[in-house]
Amino acid sequence: MEQISLGLERRQFSVSELTYAIANTLQSTFSNIWISGEISGLKMASSGHCYFTLKDDEAQIRCAVWRNAYRLLRSKPQDGMLVLVRGRVEVYPPRGEYQLIVETVEPLGLGALQHDFDQLRKKLAAEGLFDPATKRPLPTLPRKIGIVTSPTGAVIRDMLHVFARRFPGLHIRIYPALVQGQGSVEQVIDGIEYFSNTTWADLVIVARGGGSIEDLWTFNEESVARAIANCSVPVISAIGHETDFTIADFVADLRAPTPSAAAEMAVPTKDSLLDQTNAIARRLDQAIRFRVSQVSRRLEIQGVERARMLLERRVYRYGQRVDELEGRAAKRLDGAITLAQRQWLSMDSQLRKLDLRLKIAQAKQRLTSLSTRQQTAVNRQLAGAQARMNPLAAELAQLSPLKILDRGYSIVETSQGHVVMDPASVKNNEALTVRLAKGRLPVRVS
Repeated sequence: MEQISLGLERRQFSVSELTYAIANTLQSTFSNIWISGEISGLKMASSGHCYFTLKDDEAQIRCAVWRNAYRLLRSKPQDGMLVLVRGRVEVYPPRGEYQLIVETVEPLGLGALQHDFDQLRKKLAAEGLFDPATKRPLPTLPRKIGIVTSPTGAVIRDMLHVFARRFPGLHIRIYPALVQGQGSVEQVIDGIEYFSNTTWADLVIVARGGGSIEDLWTFNEESVARAIANCSVPVISAIGHETDFTIADFVADLRAPTPSAAAEMAVPTKDSLLDQTNAIARRLDQAIRFRVSQVSRRLEIQGVERARMLLERRVYRYGQRVDELEGRAAKRLDGAITLAQRQWLSMDSQLRKLDLRLKIAQAKQRLTSLSTRQQTAVNRQLAGAQARMNPLAAELAQLSPLKILDRGYSIVETSQGHVVMDPASVKNNEALTVRLAKGRLPVRVS
């Protein structure tokens, strides 16, 4: 009978070949995925890598966060934390196990916060609090600026540095307030209402540094937004970094990308103001000259020479009056200078009569005497204390347990330095140290 071959070929793998084939398949299929779950079994290795298990009610997967990725995580993983992680699936060949290499960790609570943020933004937008038509222009040159922020940290230092550099001499008043955590909402509102009710400030800046959405949440509260909208003076919102947006940014009259930028936007530089003033003065001078030229030409054309003469006489009269006033002012100034010189000479004469050298010498002599007496008293007290201490030290030396070692006794200690009082408290093969009068002996329990 003829034997029929089915043509089936047996494919053979080594363990390594199969493992790497599975690894390539997993890595190509699950290279950039998001997984939600609860963190458990968190471990930090001495290398800086982080390992944990991500689990739900029915399954779990091992996870690893390499050192460089861990340093960049804004939310550090913790046991029991519900998270959404992004990463790729890889196989660890030595154990033949697959694991998730994590690159991003986000708390699941962020979704709820974003939902609240969007709902409040829609509500306030419907009320017109974000309408550009309601935004008030900033004063061109505010002389008094109120700042609601934390009185410590780099934010206020950077802002004050910018103000000092751009326009020295401004009046700055800081209302200290917590900018995150419990009580921060009330303190920020109190600061805004303080500047609104006192009307002291020409401009108010609400500022804080960058942070996570939880850190900035104080400025997403509806009560803070309404306090900004109801403020009687213009408000600049300077919350976080350029990429951070809060409800306060939408309500404020102007949003600054950073607190330092808010200081830049609040006041111009002195040089720019001087340039503007000089430009306006030049344009005004040109306009006056042009107008005078036009009027003069018109008067000459109309033949009103007499009017021109009357105008010149009036101008000369005013010039004469100015000369008289200038002379009076010069006389008064000379008199004031003379009086000041007399007063200065009188005070200088009185001061010369007061010779302080003798008083200084007497004070120095009293100081030397007091110092000598004080040193003598201190030496006497030290000698008495030394006399009382010597017998006590001798008695303490006799009572020292180390004196017992000089008579041939020893003390058995564990590797942690604890004294062994009972043989049952040590384990078999445990390393111990026998302390002698001179030196130590390492031993091991058999």
